[in-house]
Amino acid sequence: MITGWTNKNIPPQTGRRILVTGANSGIGYEAALELARAGAEVTLISRSEEKAQDALNRIRRMLPQAQLELGVMDLSNPRFVRKFAERQLASDRPINVLINNAGIMAPRNSLVSEDGCELQFATNVLGHFLLTGLLLPLILRASAPRVVTVSSLAHRLGGPVPLTDLNSEQSYTPVKSYAKTKLANVLIGRELQRRAGDRLLSTMCHPGGSSTNLQFNGESRWLQLTTILIMPVMKSAADGAMPTLCAATAPNANPAGFYGPSHLFGVRGPVKETRLAECAYNDAAAKQLFDQLQEISGIHYPL
Repeated sequence: MITGWTNKNIPPQTGRRILVTGANSGIGYEAALELARAGAEVTLISRSEEKAQDALNRIRRMLPQAQLELGVMDLSNPRFVRKFAERQLASDRPINVLINNAGIMAPRNSLVSEDGCELQFATNVLGHFLLTGLLLPLILRASAPRVVTVSSLAHRLGGPVPLTDLNSEQSYTPVKSYAKTKLANVLIGRELQRRAGDRLLSTMCHPGGSSTNLQFNGESRWLQLTTILIMPVMKSAADGAMPTLCAATAPNANPAGFYGPSHLFGVRGPVKETRLAECAYNDAAAKQLFDQLQEISGIHYPL
């Protein structure tokens, strides 16, 4: 059982290739920075080449010898996800760790992706599911491969299960729809571990209360007000990245383990292994969701 974990516990990552979605800011950036510091070759994935390049430049100023690559991809658009994956497959280089971190949070009004999906579902769930499935051949070829799913404490509000109305066509509530995507993330993470067995390690995490721009990228006034009120107990993005780094590198991380802060009901503090919401342990719901997403995305996981 992991308790009291910090970035000082990150083992050397030399020789390991790690992809991080949403690496241009916030938790993704801080995780990429620490992984590069530990010697990993890190691919910084962002929707914008300009933002990805800026993140790369910032890391290089601190770590001139860092091994970094740029990756440009809009997770909400399957066409761009497939193009990114095709380039990775063409390189034929194993991927040791995929960190599914990027996301959008609780726009006040329902937004729609280019393919007509509700934008939070398209980005937070469907995009990462498609990306993971497409990259799986490279992941399974790597030494001690991992897939890390960054969820949220909000997954506790995402039930009941089995999940329905994934695309928020029947009703859209900003925070509820976001919470549903975060519950979907952990259901997928657990089912991926069940299907993969010992071929890879699927871990999950949440940052607790972390001060990033994610809360303000959306337009939910309730969410913005709540964030302002709890700001005094929130921690920095660098501290918020600790659970991600634990899930990605801890040698004793457990299959389908869930990692987050240990104090203030999971808001802050050193990282420990913690429990998901009880509904997230519904294996039938996880299997049903996984099968449904394979149909929607058109990708069949070779497991």
